[in-house]
Amino acid sequence: MLPKRTDFPSDFQFGVATSAYQIEGHSYGGAGPSHWDTFAATPGNVVRAENGAIACDHYHRWEEDLDLIAAAGFDCYRFSTSWARVMPEGRGAVNAEGLDFYDRLVDGMLERGLKPALTLYHWELPAALADKGGWRNRDIAFWFADFAKVIADRLGDRIWSAAPINEPWCVSWLSHFEGHHAPGLRDIRATAHAMHHVLLAHGYAIRVMRNHGMKNLGAVCNFEASLPADDSPEAQAAAARHDAYYNRFFVEGMFKRRYPEEVMTAFAPHMPANWEDDFAVIGERLDWFGLNYYTCKRVASADGPWPALRGADGPRPKTAMGWEIYPEGLHHFLTRLARDYTGELPLYVTENGMASFDAIEGGHVEDHQRIAYYRDHLAAMQRAMAEGVPVKGYFCWSLMDNYEWALGYEKRFGLVHVDFETLQRTPKASYLAWQDALGSR
Repeated sequence: MLPKRTDFPSDFQFGVATSAYQIEGHSYGGAGPSHWDTFAATPGNVVRAENGAIACDHYHRWEEDLDLIAAAGFDCYRFSTSWARVMPEGRGAVNAEGLDFYDRLVDGMLERGLKPALTLYHWELPAALADKGGWRNRDIAFWFADFAKVIADRLGDRIWSAAPINEPWCVSWLSHFEGHHAPGLRDIRATAHAMHHVLLAHGYAIRVMRNHGMKNLGAVCNFEASLPADDSPEAQAAAARHDAYYNRFFVEGMFKRRYPEEVMTAFAPHMPANWEDDFAVIGERLDWFGLNYYTCKRVASADGPWPALRGADGPRPKTAMGWEIYPEGLHHFLTRLARDYTGELPLYVTENGMASFDAIEGGHVEDHQRIAYYRDHLAAMQRAMAEGVPVKGYFCWSLMDNYEWALGYEKRFGLVHVDFETLQRTPKASYLAWQDALGSR
């Protein structure tokens, strides 16, 4: 059983989250090519070379999907706009059909009593901008600000909350250092540039949206509990390095206007020129802060260049992603953020959920392990709230099974099962559990 809505403050917000490329169907509506299209078309990058051309066909089925959100009793819908759908070349001409889609989508949320929680960018960089260096190119901060202006002009009057960029760590480190996401690089200089430019773009987008009268502006970062694999000093130092580049880099840039020394020992020779001058923009005032949390990492030291670490297997049960289930990490980050960075600023859990091996049997999906995952993470969040942390909302990842990036359509995170042949939606037991917990709005 999940805790009831009545176990939370009356103004606490519950929502679900999705992202554009993962659900919409990027081949529809005049969208331009994104670097995920080209990444997926390159052998070896994505399971079965699957892409987001059709995905869940949310582009045509959005009304049905919004009905599902409303029927479950959620208050908010955290969605993202596709840069390549709105501006196919990333700059210049706007695709009217793309903007019209988001116009209808936002109006559809409001008609159903759902608060629109906008993310400007959830990883689908227009291919034309990738050709110009993408996040390695400082100019992307200004291109992104122009995109933010287009969205603010059209949607800003109806948006409940907005954040520029989902998970800067994935946009930069996972994609430029580990090579697991588009553009698939393994280059420390590219990573240093991308990590800084993502934050610069964030700051300029906040400035543009606020200048256009938008309110309730925030940021969303992902966090992963860094646990030493053993008691050795080497493992403790490796875990501290992991914590610095994963959990501290972006939030320290935004709130402390600095980067962790443990990262700069490696990044210093590779940083963009005059990077220190950008913190006035990077540190733009925020109205809230969101954290995405899923798992922990057991960290051991390793030979080789910085960061000289490796992951180790942990003792806890794992999700279908192989991620260890560690609810204590959510409590840890909520309390740590409030103590060290955000203070009285409202905090939101903007993503939390798990992939499991879901299958329809007799017309039902009995995903009880997912219900237990939510129950335990909600309890960890409630413990932080009882200790005075100003948590104001919680968003499930995700509304429905979707395109899980380099893992194609194999990993299912949804409250709603999607048959990727017929695109039929089937609410899972976890959806019904949320419906029961939330009751009527």
